[in-house]
Amino acid sequence: MSTDVRRADAPALTLAHSPDPDDAFMFCALARQAVDTEGLRFELVADGIQSLNERAERAEFDVTALSLHAYAMVSDCYRLTSCGASLGEGYGPVVVSRRPLLEGLPNNARVLVPGERTTALLALRLWAPGVETEVMPFDEILLALVQGRAEIGLLIHEGQVTYAEHGLHRVVDLGEWWGAESSGLPLPLGVNAVRRALPEEQHLRIQRVLRRSIEWGLKHRAEALEYARRFGRGIHQAANERFVSMYVTDLTVDLGERGREAIRAFLERASRAGLLPAGVPLDFVPHTVR
Repeated sequence: MSTDVRRADAPALTLAHSPDPDDAFMFCALARQAVDTEGLRFELVADGIQSLNERAERAEFDVTALSLHAYAMVSDCYRLTSCGASLGEGYGPVVVSRRPLLEGLPNNARVLVPGERTTALLALRLWAPGVETEVMPFDEILLALVQGRAEIGLLIHEGQVTYAEHGLHRVVDLGEWWGAESSGLPLPLGVNAVRRALPEEQHLRIQRVLRRSIEWGLKHRAEALEYARRFGRGIHQAANERFVSMYVTDLTVDLGERGREAIRAFLERASRAGLLPAGVPLDFVPHTVR
């Protein structure tokens, strides 16, 4: 799905985001043409996170949301923005099961996961090294569990807040686990990035516009929440509001030093575990004001 946010005589920039409520909330202002885009024109594209991660490897979009895990593989083509990230403050992707597992995962456990480049999977492998996994589209995992086609799954997006309504049981919240492992740092999940091939001046303008859009959503919460609910795959309003509140926070507006430290610490931990290459560059678009 795409939406063309038009500005006369402006360069056309593709901006991709995932079809989940927090991303939609962040970019409602751009879809509504409600903020100053500094002369830029954006074509908004919604696609699943696994697809966005794969398309980032081909540098298809000028601006894209992607998993932090995937960023580690495309840092030669993309540069991180300081806004638009999703971090879990003591919460995050949840491993759930059809039946209570009081002692964690059994030795022969097979876990449905939402994609090879998702940060959720990276966190799972840090928590349970060597776990057997099977990739499935993120929005099909919960149904597969409910229907008995699998016993254990890793839930992202709104499944994190609705799984108990379907009779599923939490095994571990990976954001909670990471907070204990990292002395209270949030778990960095999704990030926004701009193509390195774009001019530096355009990087700065894009970042300002993205931040402006996020701030607009926070100031016009009811309107942005209603827009976001369209992307929630049948999610009810209370769960929609809860999910957006979890993942559109002050750190989304600006990572700050604490958000950057969370990203550094998580990538370094994954690198030490042999799950990522060493020395992933953390190159952020610098802050500017206009």
